[in-house]
Amino acid sequence: MKHIDGNKPENLHFRWSPLNKLVSTVSSGEIISVLVPDSSTWQIQRHFRTEEMKRIDSSRYDGAVGPIYVDDAVPGDTLEIELVDMKTGSWGWSAIIPEMGLLKDTFSEKLMIWSIGNSAVSETAGFLEGISIPLHPFLGVVGTAPKTGENGMIPPQYFGGNMDNRLLGIGSRIYLPVNVDGALLSVSDPHAAQGDGEVCGTAIETSAEVLLKVSLIKSSTIKFPRAYSKHIAASDCTVAMGISDDLKDAAKIALLNMMDELSHYGLTSEEAYILCSVCGNLSISEIVDEPNYVVSMSVPLSVFSGRKFSRRKS
Repeated sequence: MKHIDGNKPENLHFRWSPLNKLVSTVSSGEIISVLVPDSSTWQIQRHFRTEEMKRIDSSRYDGAVGPIYVDDAVPGDTLEIELVDMKTGSWGWSAIIPEMGLLKDTFSEKLMIWSIGNSAVSETAGFLEGISIPLHPFLGVVGTAPKTGENGMIPPQYFGGNMDNRLLGIGSRIYLPVNVDGALLSVSDPHAAQGDGEVCGTAIETSAEVLLKVSLIKSSTIKFPRAYSKHIAASDCTVAMGISDDLKDAAKIALLNMMDELSHYGLTSEEAYILCSVCGNLSISEIVDEPNYVVSMSVPLSVFSGRKFSRRKS
């Protein structure tokens, strides 16, 4: 089995481009092993606190392992990437980063370090004490090369990239358009857990060793990414809603509404914001009753099982 080491700088890139230097070649149906750095590209360390995070080079976020050339892939084909297995690192991080997140004008910088176990994730410094997040690893970034030009790593594109979709966990299959010969597959940004919306701008960021099965579907054209997702079990949850004639405003209202709800569980506003990002799920509940939209934010109640108290009465 081929192994690609994301520890080596020559195996990483920081722009989407058809001109990036190849790191490996695979055949359709082949399974490969890839060591993928966390989204800071090895910059944030386990002992870091918020002040140390300020030294991070933001131009090196989401360093991607690749590109990987897929034999016989040509424009008009579709690439299937199955996440066969994924083993995260023993720790991860979440952060409130300036100019990122749904409430980017509200909060200052904050770094949180998590300890990652076999089935759950817990914070290490007393922040979010007694709260445990179910482990649900996936790759935040999976993409092929664009037809032409260069693109930044952060915004997702028609070729995939930084989709941050928690539905794409172990056992899932991602389908991406082939835009250039060889497809030029790259991956990055492993997450130990994340809520729909990733509202503060980060998930539980970690490194990971992943097994990927890369398959080619000939003469099958798609314009945007598709996927088959393994089922994520539902659990009882608390729900807050936002309503507005602007979809993003409705999302902000739902988030603030949920943060207020979480204050009754003894959480600070910073804790609530990060918790919503790593396990809260933001969704459009209603989009047809013009002129207003309804957006919901839900948080599974199971994450509070380690708290020594239940919800305070309003």
